[in-house]
Amino acid sequence: MGRDTLVSTQLEDTPDADPVRPLRVLVTGYRSHPHVGGQGVYIRELTRWLAALGHKVTVASGPPYPELDPGIDLVRLPSLDLFAEDNAFMALRAKHLASWADLSEWLAHNSGAFGELYAFGRRLERYLAGNAGEYDVVHDNQTLSTPFLRIERRLPVITTLHHPIAIDHDYALAASDAWWKALLTRRWYRFVGMQARTARRLQRHLAVSEAARDTHAERYGVAPDRVRVAYNGIDHDVFRPDPSIPRETGLIVTTASADVPIKGLDVLIDALARVAAARPKARLHIVGQLRDGPAKRRLAAHGLSQRVSTSSDLTREEIADLYRRAHIVACPARFEGFGFPAAEAMACGAAVVSSDGGALPEVVGDAGLVSPAGDAEAMAANLARLLDAPAEAAQLGERASARARTEFNWSSHALAASRLYAEALAERGKARAC
Repeated sequence: MGRDTLVSTQLEDTPDADPVRPLRVLVTGYRSHPHVGGQGVYIRELTRWLAALGHKVTVASGPPYPELDPGIDLVRLPSLDLFAEDNAFMALRAKHLASWADLSEWLAHNSGAFGELYAFGRRLERYLAGNAGEYDVVHDNQTLSTPFLRIERRLPVITTLHHPIAIDHDYALAASDAWWKALLTRRWYRFVGMQARTARRLQRHLAVSEAARDTHAERYGVAPDRVRVAYNGIDHDVFRPDPSIPRETGLIVTTASADVPIKGLDVLIDALARVAAARPKARLHIVGQLRDGPAKRRLAAHGLSQRVSTSSDLTREEIADLYRRAHIVACPARFEGFGFPAAEAMACGAAVVSSDGGALPEVVGDAGLVSPAGDAEAMAANLARLLDAPAEAAQLGERASARARTEFNWSSHALAASRLYAEALAERGKARAC
């Protein structure tokens, strides 16, 4: 099925797909390339489906810049991109002294903090001041920097909430095994307080799961009644079952974008150690790079290094092929605001074994096996159950594929966003009339 046909079909199948008033939407993200993480994938898909609904869509982004469909304009807001510099301290130039965005980014980076969010907000604020009247609404991808509060005085701001970075901060801090590491962690995550204050004061949010809504309420004090929930979508043209590809007995696939506690790779390795001895075909393939670090040391300690393979820089099609070959796809994260790997694996008809971290139980539903986050013994039991029962794994995969087709569609997400735009503009119009 071609993409144009897919777009048309999903829009026709969207419940309550009432007509949408075309608007001029500015979608914003401080980093937006699909290869830098989920934020880039989100912007690419959101803009594609907003355009399919008839909106005139523009993206304002810092580098690395997004991949966009034809007809979607890109406004480049260059950052100092200090992570790409060999010597970030020497990257300051005289012209940067005239820009508080540039200077604040340089000062933050060279003092161990992450300053791109605030700097991007400043650059966007300046751009909008010079392009007044060009847009009806701003849809931001969880930048949550204080300049957005001033931007909202000019035009409505809708913010997508994935998961509060305060959770990452807590796990990183707990993993710090020296006082100076804890100090550096607190400095790096200093922006979390800014995001919490901004999130509380912005008027409308679009959360990608109930867990994303609830944790922002709990951790940042966001009023739940100001948050609309709409699941992320899946590219069903890529992530789909293929009965011609046989499942490989014993193959467990997982995605690990980083070797950090929140991703739960340590839990999966411990679970594999519990089942591997009695099951010689059990093996793990990690989508991601496995550098020297805790996970590699854990594998060596368990004697599992020869049972593990890795791959990185894969295309979406290559990842989908892995999911179609997998006996099991494991999602062990301690927290996910949504969980793209679980949803995409389900769309490929894979049996999913996941933790109950964050939104994963919402995503998996009754189409997979779920264990408590951080519980290696419980995850091992679920892995063993499906490794020993390929027929049950196949049945779960069929159920998962049907659930993914029903629940995870970008058309529904874009429609929910469009309704938020309309509500925000209507409310602003009433306020002006008064």
